[in-house]
Amino acid sequence: MTSATQAKTIAELRANNYQVIPVREEMRNNLIAQIRAEQIVFPGIIGFDETVIPQLENAILAGQDVILLGERGQAKSRIIRSLVNLLDEAIPKIAGCEINDNPYKPICRVCRDKVAEQGDETEIEWLFREDRYSEKLATPDISIADLIGEIDPIKVAEGHYLSDELVIHYGLIPRTNRGIFCINELPDLAERIQVGMFNLMEERDVQIKGYRIRLPLDVYVVSTANPEDYTNRGRIVTPLKDRYGSQIHTHYPKKIEDEIAIMEQERTRFPDEENLVVPNYIKEILAEITIQARQSSEINQRSGVSVRVSISNYETLLGNALRRAIRHGDTWTCPRTSDLSYIVASFAGKIELETFEEGRESRVTDDLTRRAVLRIFDGYFDVNDLETVVTAFDLGQTAETGNEKLASEYPALIAQVDGLAAAVKHLTDDQRPEVLASAVEFVLEGLHLNRRLNCERTPAGSLYRR
Repeated sequence: MTSATQAKTIAELRANNYQVIPVREEMRNNLIAQIRAEQIVFPGIIGFDETVIPQLENAILAGQDVILLGERGQAKSRIIRSLVNLLDEAIPKIAGCEINDNPYKPICRVCRDKVAEQGDETEIEWLFREDRYSEKLATPDISIADLIGEIDPIKVAEGHYLSDELVIHYGLIPRTNRGIFCINELPDLAERIQVGMFNLMEERDVQIKGYRIRLPLDVYVVSTANPEDYTNRGRIVTPLKDRYGSQIHTHYPKKIEDEIAIMEQERTRFPDEENLVVPNYIKEILAEITIQARQSSEINQRSGVSVRVSISNYETLLGNALRRAIRHGDTWTCPRTSDLSYIVASFAGKIELETFEEGRESRVTDDLTRRAVLRIFDGYFDVNDLETVVTAFDLGQTAETGNEKLASEYPALIAQVDGLAAAVKHLTDDQRPEVLASAVEFVLEGLHLNRRLNCERTPAGSLYRR
């Protein structure tokens, strides 16, 4: 703790030459310092380094309020919450103030009276950065009282006149004075409430119940919205749109590597995963399923296909692999392509189909999975290089796989099928049976999807033949 933050009164604060600056200037100064120090300004935000983040930094450097437009699962809330890192560690406020008044220049009636009476001996307290952020999910039932303020009947009953500023109970925005205020899903805010925000955005002023009270609030306002709601349905009143200095569009990961990185970063982790092995092609298949879903005409693209789809599918796949490992007594847990049939449980609940039909979700999931496996397989192999494997099946070889098949049976299968060992080695040098089982299934399913092998789906799994 610095000598400045040890100050207990306004006098001690002045003795340390402490300067109070507006929140926009504070964020701007800290952003400049982080850029110069080559620090990561928005940790945990993946895939926006060349698009969203530069635009957001420009807005902060320009001191502009921001609205982030994007579909669900595009890290809008995470970005906004990370803005807290651009605030100072702590700032002083007049002790007990509901709206975090600047000790040198209080704006509420209570603090003005206190400073007039006590002068520089007025006590102060320190407000930490985490307490300077407020977030509200916009819903139709939000009132002006929630955001701005209301007359407190208890204070009236205590003897104050209705015309007295002291009867006001401040809402969420004044209580975020000298901080960051966010409204999620702004279009869901009733129009009359949007109108109530005009003065805050433009004049940095609020009006409560018609009182002629000027509260020059120092608030950095950030909002989020779905692009369709914001631009097409007319659910934002035009003057409010005009108040936002920067309108920044977020997006889904543009590279499969970013999708995978987000999956790894966000999935639920447990302390007993030291024996977990996940091949890269499995992660790529899961990411590709989501990418294919974002291009599918059978899925409502207006609602979006969130990155949470990839994360949940990843968790489901690992859960099924662990269940198999426990039942079979395997040393290692390694997911296989045959485990992909179980992701329908996590996938179906996160997409909206264009038309409803019983069982359609399962069929769409299967179709996307096949396309994803084929695309990733073709990235690893030229199918013509696997003619030796295909020839072995032409000569009568068959192979049975399945998510409940013992991993210990796969090394023998590799030995029986000419060329299969070389194909597996192209994927991995790992000789653990659980990893070999995953590689074998990927190779055989890839050949089937390339129409080089026939596959019969059975209750026990998949039977490959020519």
